[in-house]
Amino acid sequence: MDPLTVVTFVVAGVASLFMAWAIGAGSSGSTPFAPAVGANAISVMRAGFFVGILGLLGATLQGANVTEAVGRELVVGTTLPPIAAILALFIAAALVAVGVFAGYPIATAFTVTGAVVGAGLAVGGDPAWAKYYEILAVWTLTPFVGGGVAYATARLLRQEWLPDVAAIAALAALVGAILANVEFVLLGPADTAQSVSQTIATTGLGVVGVTLFIAAVAAALMGADVRRDAAAGQRHFLIALGALVAFSAGGSQVGLALGPLLPLLDASEVAIPLVALLFGGGLGLLVGSWTAAPRMIKAISQDYSSLGPRRSIAALIPSFIIAQVAILLGVPISFNEIIVSAVVGAGAAAESGGVSRGKMLYTVLAWIGSLVGAGVLSFGLTAVATSL
Repeated sequence: MDPLTVVTFVVAGVASLFMAWAIGAGSSGSTPFAPAVGANAISVMRAGFFVGILGLLGATLQGANVTEAVGRELVVGTTLPPIAAILALFIAAALVAVGVFAGYPIATAFTVTGAVVGAGLAVGGDPAWAKYYEILAVWTLTPFVGGGVAYATARLLRQEWLPDVAAIAALAALVGAILANVEFVLLGPADTAQSVSQTIATTGLGVVGVTLFIAAVAAALMGADVRRDAAAGQRHFLIALGALVAFSAGGSQVGLALGPLLPLLDASEVAIPLVALLFGGGLGLLVGSWTAAPRMIKAISQDYSSLGPRRSIAALIPSFIIAQVAILLGVPISFNEIIVSAVVGAGAAAESGGVSRGKMLYTVLAWIGSLVGAGVLSFGLTAVATSL
């Protein structure tokens, strides 16, 4: 490998790690446990610690789909040259880092998507309209679906006629059924992912049978926990949901840091196993979560809505579902958008929800500005750099 190629990979690797750190400090590190922190189920520092570990696991086991989408599906007809990939990563990471230190949740997926698309168009690529429509549909539906499901769940959990044991057990069964069908890269054959239900189904039980069994076990365990102590059981379920969302965040967000590296690897003779690449990106997320996430955890948990355990549970369930759907589709999605929408929906279920409309307005403007700003800036700088 010639010296120029080595330097290119080093610079691109630094840019990717910077992006992974910014994501870990922002969306994937701060949002998953924010409702649990807001409900006083876990401390800010402990949440930051666990979200880093869980994000690393999620990145390694579920990060392939979004990584492929960001690296190869946002622009067609061309491959990002090294300078374009490096500029896209640094621009996106810088904008996300500004959001972290300013206390506003910049939508990482918007920022990275805008930067990659802007860089790709600047080097002569064509828009991938089919992928854009899919992404736009998910981004548009997320606040309505997430907020709506969170609101409905929070209202249901507030009903006096519904015992906590029955409600929590039913929700645990739903989560268990979804978890049984989540795909993990290490469970399938080479270069493919497979779910727990698909893996166990080969023994003759069938996918439906395995799914129902895991759902029943989850319901029984949570139901027994709530019977022993209702308040403790709710906290345990809330922390478990936060862990699942943190895991999902790693699987979704690592692709935003690693995706732009794929064209560089394709054009070189370097062969790096995808799992090893995902693990390296997960380490970047972990460092970001451990060093800077507590600031954003506090901002989201306290500034958007004062949530109790029930409304926090209501916020995390749709967050987990939406995140896994996006991973399955290979759509880059912002966990800030997911969690904030769900938190607002859950908070609106009670008159004392404390939702800050001013904060939400600034947040939405930051999301739109990050998408447009990253795209324009990346397009301009890449056009100048490639013309020199």
